[in-house]
Amino acid sequence: MHPLKGIALKICSVITFITMASLIKATAQHVPAGQAVFFRSVFALPVILAWLAVRGDLRTGLKAASPMGHFWRGFVGTAAMGLGFAGLGLLPLPEVTAIGYAAPLMTVILAAMFLGEQVRLFRLGAVALGMVGVLIVLGPRLSAFSGDTVEKTAALGAMLVLTGALCAALAQIYIRKLVQSEQTSAIVFYFSVTSASLSLLTLPFGWVLPTGQEAAFLVLAGLLGGMGQIFLTSAYRFAPASVVAPFDYASMLFAILIGMFFFNEIPDLRTIGGAALVILAGVIIIWREHQLGLERGRARRGMTPQG
Repeated sequence: MHPLKGIALKICSVITFITMASLIKATAQHVPAGQAVFFRSVFALPVILAWLAVRGDLRTGLKAASPMGHFWRGFVGTAAMGLGFAGLGLLPLPEVTAIGYAAPLMTVILAAMFLGEQVRLFRLGAVALGMVGVLIVLGPRLSAFSGDTVEKTAALGAMLVLTGALCAALAQIYIRKLVQSEQTSAIVFYFSVTSASLSLLTLPFGWVLPTGQEAAFLVLAGLLGGMGQIFLTSAYRFAPASVVAPFDYASMLFAILIGMFFFNEIPDLRTIGGAALVILAGVIIIWREHQLGLERGRARRGMTPQG
C-alpha cells in the first residue's frame, strides 16, 4: 500500500473528470448530450485498451462472465452520463457538481434495498443530512417551474442532474454485483463499449456537425474520460477506499474555480452551503465504513472486545 500515491492518483482523477465535464459544458449549447456521450465513450476506448496492453491484461482482462450484467451496468451508467451532460448545458458547473454528490448517498439506500446491506441509524442520519444539503441546492430551482422560461430551463436542468445521480447510484449497485465475478478492467472496458453503442440510439434526435473547436473539445473529453478512469482505478490499488474516497469532494473546489474563470459562474451561498452539508455527510459515511472495516478485521482475527 502507498497511501500518498493513491491520494495523488485520486486527485488526478478528480481534476481529469472535472476538466472533462468543463469541455462537455463548453459544447453543450450546440452539441446534443447523446452525441457528447458517444465522443466521451468512443475516444476513451483507445486509452483504456493501451492501459490494459501495458499491464498485460488485454487478453485476460476483457473476459466477461456476465454479459447481461455488463449491459445493465452500461445502460444505467449511460443514462447517468447523458442526463449529467444535458444538465451541464442548463446549470452552472458548481451546481451540477453539488447535486451530483447525491449519488453516493442514494447508493447507501439502494444497497440496503437491493443488496441486503445493513444500514444502521448512524448512516441513515448521515444520508438524511446529505439529502437536506441537496434540497438546499435544489429548492429554489424546483420552485421555479412556475416562473419564466429561463427559470423553468434551470429547474429542468436540476431535475436532469438529480435523475442522473440516481442512475449513477444504480450503476454502483450493478458494479458491486459485477466485481464478484468480473475483473475491474472488463467492467471499465465494457462500460465504454455499451455507452458508445447506446448513444447511437440518439442519432435520429438531432446530432449536429460540430465546429472544429467543438470536435477537438469532444475528442479531448473522451481521452480525458479514459485517463480519469485509469487514475481512479489505480488509486484504489495503492490505498484503501476510506483514505482516497473523501478526495472526491475536491471536485467542488475545482468546479468553482473553473466556473468562475471560464464560464463566469459564481456560486451563491445556497449552493456552497448545501454542498458543504452533502460533503460532510459523505465524509461521515466514509469514516463509518472505515470504522466498520476495522471492526470486521478485528473480528476475523479473533480480537473483538467481546472476545
